[in-house]
Amino acid sequence: MEYLHGDREEAGELGFSGFRNPGRLRQQWAERGFLTADGGRLAIAHGDDGRSVGEVQWRQVLQGPASPCWNIGVSFLASERGKGYGKRAQRLLVEYLFAHTRVNRVEASTEVANVAEQKALEGAGSVREGVVRGACFRGGAWRDMVMYSILRAEVMAEA
Repeated sequence: MEYLHGDREEAGELGFSGFRNPGRLRQQWAERGFLTADGGRLAIAHGDDGRSVGEVQWRQVLQGPASPCWNIGVSFLASERGKGYGKRAQRLLVEYLFAHTRVNRVEASTEVANVAEQKALEGAGSVREGVVRGACFRGGAWRDMVMYSILRAEVMAEA
């Protein structure tokens, strides 16, 4: 997971957000693991051979004074991008979070330039809500993000 985020070439143009503490993930794993009450991260394994192809993450955010929701994200190794894993991984994560937590909303955002992630989110059932201007600092510039969400009723109605 550290390689996925810490290597500039591996993270790619839209995934690299600067160098970080290379031991941070190992420290987090040792101190509290990757599953907590306010978020988590899981490896995404390829179905045929079980090799790691990326990860999903989620963290609790507030939309209103007492209205928690999950904000999710996904990252893939460069060699595994464009194979449709993002849509499936995000949909499975959304279903898991609604089945095992009480939140009503799962949201995700991506840079306006990340068209592949926008298609994956839409394919996973998320609805484009709009553009959040100047919300992401990467590569020396502030960038616009596109916000998506999916609600509990939209997922549970399909089950």
